[in-house]
Amino acid sequence: MQANTAQVIRMPGQAAVLTEELMREWIDSTDCNHCTRRAYSTAIRQMLDYFNLIGKTQPERSDLHAWRTELLKDHAAGTVSLYITAARLFFKWLDMENRFEDISRGIKGAKSERGFKKDSLTPHAARETLAAVNGLRDTAILTLMITTGLRCIEVSRANIEDIRTVGDSAVLYVQGKGRLEKNEYVKLSPHAHKALLAYLADKKENTGALFTSTSNNSAGKRLTTTSISAIVKAAMRAAGYDSKRLTAHSLRHTAATLNLMAGGTLQETQQLLRHQNINTTMIYSQNLERMANQSETRIDAMIFNAD
Repeated sequence: MQANTAQVIRMPGQAAVLTEELMREWIDSTDCNHCTRRAYSTAIRQMLDYFNLIGKTQPERSDLHAWRTELLKDHAAGTVSLYITAARLFFKWLDMENRFEDISRGIKGAKSERGFKKDSLTPHAARETLAAVNGLRDTAILTLMITTGLRCIEVSRANIEDIRTVGDSAVLYVQGKGRLEKNEYVKLSPHAHKALLAYLADKKENTGALFTSTSNNSAGKRLTTTSISAIVKAAMRAAGYDSKRLTAHSLRHTAATLNLMAGGTLQETQQLLRHQNINTTMIYSQNLERMANQSETRIDAMIFNAD
């Protein structure tokens, strides 16, 4: 069902009607990047569709609670929290503009479980996955991701001219999550640099998208995040690692975990992943500490190896 897009006019004694036009007016007033605006638009559209579905053009607080309950049935906690955040900001703006009462005060998102939803690869599994890759392009993609922890969107956005030199190191400048400019970089390890040079020599281009499609329908076009995810997943499956918890994002977890295992500090790993908050990086350290914890084995020995 589509939201009513008629102009909203506040008349004496008449409550405002929530519309998609109001949503667009709010989005235009926000100081957010394109990705955030798109996410907020998706959230508010879904909320308006729900209100229309239950026949509420002038929803009350209980209706917003009911929408949150519906979201929790088939959406991840992070998505629900994002949608509720968008709703709170929308209603706060409406209230400030005297267009609609803020019915969202105190409504919370969804609590996410601490930890990661994807697993990482062991050094052996990482080597086997890289060995299972076909072609120079895909080898360069996986080697780059597994040694730098780049996200799919960052790989997709990369251009050939983003490969530069800083000091004595070859680097790749990246447009990070939620960033508008490419003002961060990752260092290219010897194997990642070699794989990229081999791929670029075969590609025979020196400008434009770093990774491009070779399929008949989109040959030469920038690889999408969906295509990059599929390339990584295919390599994992070919190596015998087929699990819902192993995806392209697992390579980011792998980079962080292997760096810490090899003696990298928490601060170095934070810089590698470009985390704003070191508490996010600390989860990797806590996972490693748990892996090294031999409590269960000691308890087992006390019970079953007793004289």
